Amino acid sequence: MQTESFIAGKDASLESSISSMSQKLETLGFHIEECSWLNPVEGIWSVHIRDKDCPLMFTNGKGATKQAALASALGEYFERLSCNYFWTHYYLGEQIANRDYTHYPQEQWFELGDNTEWPTELLTPELHQFYNPEGTIDAEMLVDLNSGNIDRGICAIPYTRERDGATVWFPVNIIGNLYVSNGMSAGNTPKEARTQALSEIFERQIKFRIIAEGICLPDVPEAVIARFPRIEAGVRALRAAGFGILVKDASLGGQYPVMNVTLLNPNDQGCFSSFGAHPRFEIALERALTELLQGRALDALGDFPEPGHDLDEIAHQQNLEIHFVDSSGIISWQFLGDTPDFEFCDWNFSTTTEEDYAWLVERVHAENKEIYIADFTHLGVYACRIIVPGMSEIYPVDDLEWENNSVGNDLRSPILHLTDLDDDECTDLLAALNELGLADQRPVAGLIGLAPDADSVWKELRVGELKTLLALAIGDEESIREGCDWIRHFEQLKEPRRRVYRCIESLLNLEDATPFTHALQQLYGAEVLVQAKALLNKEQRFFGLHSPGMSMEGCNMHQQLLTAYNKLSAKI
Repeated sequence: MQTESFIAGKDASLESSISSMSQKLETLGFHIEECSWLNPVEGIWSVHIRDKDCPLMFTNGKGATKQAALASALGEYFERLSCNYFWTHYYLGEQIANRDYTHYPQEQWFELGDNTEWPTELLTPELHQFYNPEGTIDAEMLVDLNSGNIDRGICAIPYTRERDGATVWFPVNIIGNLYVSNGMSAGNTPKEARTQALSEIFERQIKFRIIAEGICLPDVPEAVIARFPRIEAGVRALRAAGFGILVKDASLGGQYPVMNVTLLNPNDQGCFSSFGAHPRFEIALERALTELLQGRALDALGDFPEPGHDLDEIAHQQNLEIHFVDSSGIISWQFLGDTPDFEFCDWNFSTTTEEDYAWLVERVHAENKEIYIADFTHLGVYACRIIVPGMSEIYPVDDLEWENNSVGNDLRSPILHLTDLDDDECTDLLAALNELGLADQRPVAGLIGLAPDADSVWKELRVGELKTLLALAIGDEESIREGCDWIRHFEQLKEPRRRVYRCIESLLNLEDATPFTHALQQLYGAEVLVQAKALLNKEQRFFGLHSPGMSMEGCNMHQQLLTAYNKLSAKI
């Protein structure tokens, strides 16, 4: 008879969770493979899993045992499937955008009126004020990237307010722009999953606050660490490997369910800080420790930044975003001080799943914040997404105005039909790109929601190069010069293409290039010179880039994503 393994915070055995989720994924048509395992020190495991048919759909799991790590990865896979997170950054195509439902059967579409005001049925008056305080964000900007269906309007998903059970309609656009994966979870029971989601929200909020303010945390006494032999063994092994390991209480005096483990690398003076959260002290600490080594072997713990002194730089949104992505941002020297800003608190807020969730809800409400929950059960595993406005945003609210991913909706069709555009259409597209003031280094594929193939020009194409190609297509010499100058300084573009643009720049600077043909061939190569002249003379356009059209024809990676999305749709 097989022995079942149970861990704190989970309402079913690891064996039953793994078996159930694996079978359900197979039934749904997702063929999961375990791509890599890591067990760098005792008591710390991590695994990377992905769909064999669509490698873009992957998750990572971590845990104190191999089974715990696999259950974690599979749970994360289900939360991303259930919440449609795998497709958050991608355009789903005209067919899906116009079917009965684009995201979920329970979605609702709100028509755009003649004015720019948000439909009153969306959100609540208080949330209108929170997300659009100056009233400067037009309703059209709430059309989601995934459908881009401005004629249909704004797609919204119903969320339930925890305090009173009221239904509130959240635009898909706001969710994708501000919250990304924060607050998503899947679990054996609703309370288990919701506990994980709220714990994650607390973890990131308090983590950002500690980093931004340079708060110095108290050490966890060795005697307290010794109460948890598996955690103690992991810490001891990391120290034996030559790393400085600081175990910190991040509860800010027993207010929040957060712990911290920080690694100091004496070889390169790098500093890497990991956080974990849960209402139970041991679970929070274990998560902080396993997060530290998720997907990392011991020899991959180098090249983290040294501690910094400039708190403004450390508190900058860009640094905090790096900490959200992989925790590799800069940490303040103040954080590493010997005199903590809070006393150590030997906290433990609950002992059961019911108590876990109740405590977290009460703590959020004590912060005068509201909890909004969307439940998803259509795949046979309970999953949820929780939003706590004013607390769970990963990106600042003003990104809705200045960095809204819907900005690419109007550009998508002309860009995907690039080689079919006439001169007037090229002129219009170049003008639109300039008017929007997009960063030249911004990837074009991300702008329009395309999943580009790894070996394609679409993978590398940036706004700055696209503007240069459009200028070449219409013979706008001033814009060509500006674009070539930018490309000369943008080293991420592959050298063969950069050489062509440098050659174009030289041709423009030579009033008559004919007497310099031999030198140009020696400098750039005969083939490059021919291509540069062809682009400059409008005999060739767009480097032979193919136009996939709105159906993304020829884009294999994107087609894999759409095939996977349709697998889900068939099960709803």
